[in-house]
Amino acid sequence: MTDDCLFCRIAAGTIPATIVHSDDEVVAFRDINPQAPTHVLVVPREHIVSAAELTPAQDHLWGRLLHVAQSIADDEGQTDAGYRLVTNVGRNGGQTVPHLHLHLLAGRRMTWPPG
Repeated sequence: MTDDCLFCRIAAGTIPATIVHSDDEVVAFRDINPQAPTHVLVVPREHIVSAAELTPAQDHLWGRLLHVAQSIADDEGQTDAGYRLVTNVGRNGGQTVPHLHLHLLAGRRMTWPPG
C-alpha cells in the first residue's frame, strides 16, 4: 500500500467509496464518474502501477481480478446482456490513477472503437 495512492486509500478504508466486493486480495467499488449505468472499478489491494508491471508471479492476482469482475457482472444482472472489461496503461492509454484497476462497464450498448 502507498499512502499517496487514491486506490490504496480506498482499499484501506480511509477514503469512502461504495464497495461492492472486498476480500484479502481485491476490492471493487463504484466509479464516482460512471461512464455506463454499471461502472465498477476492480483493484488489487497490492499496489501495482499498471498491467505493464505485472509479472508471472502475479498471474494468480490477475486471474483473481478477472474472476471478481465476472462475479460482479453476474450479481449486477449483466452477464446475459454483456459487459466490457478495460484496463488502461499509462497516460496515452487513458490511465489517470497509477494503480492497476479494471473497469467493469455494463448496462448500455458499448461502441467500437472505444475512443
